[in-house]
Amino acid sequence: MTVYDKMVAAYSQKLGTATPNVEQEVMQHITLAGLHRGGFFQHAAFYGGTCLRLFHNLPRYSEDMDFSLIEKRDDIHIENYFPAIIEEFRLAGHEVSIVKKEKKTFGRVESAFLKENTEVYDIKFHTKRTVKVKIELDTDPPLAFDTELLALQQPYSFMTRCFTLPDLYAGKMHALIYRKWQRRVKGRDWYDFEWYVRWNVPLDFAHLQERTREFNGEEISMETFMSQLREKLATTDIDRVKEDVIGFVNDPHELDVWSNDYFLQLADKIVFK
Repeated sequence: MTVYDKMVAAYSQKLGTATPNVEQEVMQHITLAGLHRGGFFQHAAFYGGTCLRLFHNLPRYSEDMDFSLIEKRDDIHIENYFPAIIEEFRLAGHEVSIVKKEKKTFGRVESAFLKENTEVYDIKFHTKRTVKVKIELDTDPPLAFDTELLALQQPYSFMTRCFTLPDLYAGKMHALIYRKWQRRVKGRDWYDFEWYVRWNVPLDFAHLQERTREFNGEEISMETFMSQLREKLATTDIDRVKEDVIGFVNDPHELDVWSNDYFLQLADKIVFK
């Protein structure tokens, strides 16, 4: 049995399921291990929902892997670390291909929240079905964030540089307010917002301001932020919010309490760093 197969079996036993979600999580671990071995985390940090899932036990599945350089540079590119990722998968017992996603292949939803200079690739392998993980690196990132080194033990013990929780929170709130998803709503943003409030995580407002400045060309005050947030929480179709996230959680009854009023009450509980 390969290292990959052992990891899938262990995760399936832990989660009580054997789904593509399990295989994706194993791929995410192996990808992080390869990036670590290649020295990527000297220059970059992990953020987003998958970071929250793997390192802080967020109880929902997350598909994509988002990375940011820790300073603005034009000489660090994620493809430089592909040999290390490919070798890590080989050591785990699988051959993978890494394919660049060209702008023209993005759907309208996907491209609406993607900076021009973000590098995006799919890591794929083929067994009975194709399993893939999308990885993105922002090479010209909004700064004013802090990082920390956090440990994983599979496929071996290693450290990953991650955004701190207050800065992960800031990125999520920026996405919740500004994501342009036409008729769709990314309910996973709402799920994560609830998680941050539940655990009383402080929101790094300085990093949120930096993100709105870089992505949206706006200077935002705390009052403006709270006004925009409350409007979003009050007017969004909560059924569509639930529809997006329900496939990513083990217990759909978690969402029974969700309503516009419930999320407005959560907004009143935000703690700022």
